[in-house]
Amino acid sequence: MKKSLMNPVFLRNKTHVIAVAALLSISNISAQTFSDFNYRGNDKIYNDNPLKPDEFYSPILQGCYPDPSITRKGEDYYLVNSSFSMFPGVPIFTSKDLVNWKQVGHVLDRPSQLKVEKSGVSHGIYAPDIKYNKHNDTFYMITTQFAGGIGNMVVKTKDPAKGWSEVQKLNFEGIDPSIFFDDDGKAYIVHNDAPPKGTEQYNGHRVIKMWDYDLEKDQIVAGSDKIIVNGGVDLSQKPIWIEGPHIYKKNGKYYLMCAEGGTGGNHSEVIFMSDSPKGPYLPAGNNPILTQRYFPKDRKEKVDWAGHADLVETPDGQYYGVFLAIRPNEKNRVNKGRETFILPVDWSGTYPVFQNGLVPMKPKLKMPQGVQNQTGQNGFFPNGNFTYNDKLTDKNLDFRWIAMRGPRESFITVTKNGVKVNPFATNIKALAPVSALFHRLQHESFETSVTLDFRPKTEKELAGITCYQSETFNYVFGITKKDKDFYIVLERTEKGQSKLIASEKISLSKPVKLQVVADKDEHSFNYSLDGKSYKNLGGPVSGDILSTDVAGGFTGSLIGLYSTFSNDIIPN
Repeated sequence: MKKSLMNPVFLRNKTHVIAVAALLSISNISAQTFSDFNYRGNDKIYNDNPLKPDEFYSPILQGCYPDPSITRKGEDYYLVNSSFSMFPGVPIFTSKDLVNWKQVGHVLDRPSQLKVEKSGVSHGIYAPDIKYNKHNDTFYMITTQFAGGIGNMVVKTKDPAKGWSEVQKLNFEGIDPSIFFDDDGKAYIVHNDAPPKGTEQYNGHRVIKMWDYDLEKDQIVAGSDKIIVNGGVDLSQKPIWIEGPHIYKKNGKYYLMCAEGGTGGNHSEVIFMSDSPKGPYLPAGNNPILTQRYFPKDRKEKVDWAGHADLVETPDGQYYGVFLAIRPNEKNRVNKGRETFILPVDWSGTYPVFQNGLVPMKPKLKMPQGVQNQTGQNGFFPNGNFTYNDKLTDKNLDFRWIAMRGPRESFITVTKNGVKVNPFATNIKALAPVSALFHRLQHESFETSVTLDFRPKTEKELAGITCYQSETFNYVFGITKKDKDFYIVLERTEKGQSKLIASEKISLSKPVKLQVVADKDEHSFNYSLDGKSYKNLGGPVSGDILSTDVAGGFTGSLIGLYSTFSNDIIPN
């Protein structure tokens, strides 16, 4: 335990020094181990739409994988997503066929790169852009880090699976930067920014700005900035939140693609064209080229909020676009967050158009020619109604296990019996690193369980499951102590105010199985003392606080294996 915690990589981070010191100073901490984690999705949309041999599901990444960006080197595609205050940051996936994806790690996997220790759950990393530069055989990831005083930044590598450079801060304001490498080797950065001081015409009025980029210094060229889009497609219509820009070149023309309308019900993707990388950029007459905003709110198998897209060309000249969208539950609430979808793109005319991106989206797509669907097999990421089992005994935990605001390695110890989540002196409500190992919620109807071996010595200790939307919106379902007795408790926290839903005195002669079962919006928290029969605690409760509709923010819900020695839940 001490060897793991004293790793010098993590002691460079002051917050974790404090957490480690606090942990090591507490000698009266009970041993606790999580093992045999099981997660099983059971969404109606997949039961009603079984795949044929030549089909695959979109979204390709279910759960909180928003703001996708994609690039290609040879036959290999790479895709990244926003990660906000999750640690490590910016998950990165690779594929050879755009259907089957493997996670190869995270771009920002060190405290020196990611300064989110004090960040709210929806701060941190926004809208990463990944691009491959064939002129120097280098990958670039550029993003905005709302934490640690960093702002806009870039990292790079020769091999995305083998680690990325330290952060280079970039000298400009705004958000959503993207890098473009022209055929002549020159590089440019485009991003969202506020209009010049005194020219803002309405709330949500933004501009797209461009800079020359010095590849030797990895920095913008001072004074080279130019506004290339003001407001959006039609300023007279007061378009809001022109953002997420990307530039492409095809047949000697330059194309600027942006999100417009905000990442909610009016979200869309629009396209502009120019003869020069610096404009002027003229909007297409058929904008938007992707949106779901025109359809009845009560439509079946609803996909909404589509936009914030990026395009990639296949080796044979076809185009595909990845983008974010949401799938609300029966209460029209968004618990899973913004997910990564994909569609083929028709670029046979002047402008690209997302195929079936302007009609209500379907859950299935035709497979690209010659591709076999291997999702959920051979190390490829699953989709549909999959089951994920993890004994939690592999010293190299799956990449899908993440932490919040700090490295998972600073509080876990993997043993032959499972993973110990060594408790911090902070609880789940803290705006600080918390000792919880998280898995993204990927279905609206699911069942998840874990075995917990734990006998708390004091009432300050608690271990169990948390269903976590943020530090101020969450459920905690776990085991603690009061006087000489052990209790299982269920607490609901909404807007930072906590309420004990239920508690029961239990015996702890052997490990306990904890289970969460969700049927759309309704959640049930159950436990088993014999490993066979389950007992409910607190009755069905609403998943409302696990939605962005109630909790706000940009992230989806997480399921956490949680431990603390700063417990404040007092059983009845």
